[in-house]
Amino acid sequence: MNKLDTNYKNTWCPGCGNFGILAAFKKAIEDEDLSKIVITTGIGCHAKLADYINVNSFYSLHGRSIPAAEGIKLANPELKVIVFTGDGDSLDEGISHLIHAAKRNTDITVILHNNRLFALTTGQFTAVSPDNFKGKSTPMGSPESPINPLELLLASNATFIARSYSGNIKHLEEIIKRAISHKGFSIVEVLDPCVSFFNTAELYNKNTYVISDNNLDSREEALKKIREWNYEEIDQKIPLGIFYEIQKKPYFERALISKKEETVEQILEELI
Repeated sequence: MNKLDTNYKNTWCPGCGNFGILAAFKKAIEDEDLSKIVITTGIGCHAKLADYINVNSFYSLHGRSIPAAEGIKLANPELKVIVFTGDGDSLDEGISHLIHAAKRNTDITVILHNNRLFALTTGQFTAVSPDNFKGKSTPMGSPESPINPLELLLASNATFIARSYSGNIKHLEEIIKRAISHKGFSIVEVLDPCVSFFNTAELYNKNTYVISDNNLDSREEALKKIREWNYEEIDQKIPLGIFYEIQKKPYFERALISKKEETVEQILEELI
């Protein structure tokens, strides 16, 4: 058995995009010091990943995987903390946490499983479901238009913004590696078809394409690429890759480490 495998029975639906995310993540961290890896999850199909990979993990409340990760990173800055979350988990329940983690430039990596619906509860619409989405909570069609989460995160001053697809495991592996190595807040949106309630695999197989790594420090170029797809179910090209990356001191260094004469323990005591 692989050192990253566990004995838990996998209960994802056959063909679920989460299998691709799990495979890519295992490959991305196989050469890392696994004792320094911690993952947090929220509530949803994505969260079962914590059961299927043998690393330190914290199963949080719905929408609260990001503040849990921030607390872990603050307590031990040497850890590499990776958040697994869904679109319902972090773009509906916990959207304020996502925005403020990006704003602070907290040194964590967020891997967003984007099913574009609440999958675990069998198909309610989320903030990124297409207009007129017909699901369990909107059988006549949703009257809301989707947000563009990567545009929101660019506006929130995220320092690493990327998108990949669970059906392109090699590309996703490389993007996750880059995100984890980035010093500061990194977000990887993963297009993740829910084969049971909203199977978008055909759309993604046809329309996704990989962009170059040029002009990664240009907000204008990033915004142009990010806006190329508006999350509607129409025949648009969908770019994959890194849209934006800049270097900026992460939150811990700006808030605490600047007080070099004090120990971390003394600083935390002052804050408490």
